[in-house]
Amino acid sequence: MPNIKSAIKRVKVNEKRRLINASHKSALRTAVKSFETAAASSNVDTAKAALVTASKKLDKAATKGLIHKNAAARKKSRLAKKLNLISAQA
Repeated sequence: MPNIKSAIKRVKVNEKRRLINASHKSALRTAVKSFETAAASSNVDTAKAALVTASKKLDKAATKGLIHKNAAARKKSRLAKKLNLISAQA
């Protein structure tokens, strides 16, 4: 444990940010997974709604620096590709 006042604050702030980041990342994974389940069940309307929320969360995570912007773009592209595939089959 640090003795210097600023280092003590850094530890507290880092822990708080770590918990917030973990929460946001978990919500992001949940949103992507809900799209995946909707796509697997071939439910186009639900999948479209889930894609919108997942894309929004991916964009926000990239903006906040939680994930890299290229990773967010890649994931969004893959999700949209899956939606297009199930839309074409329906």
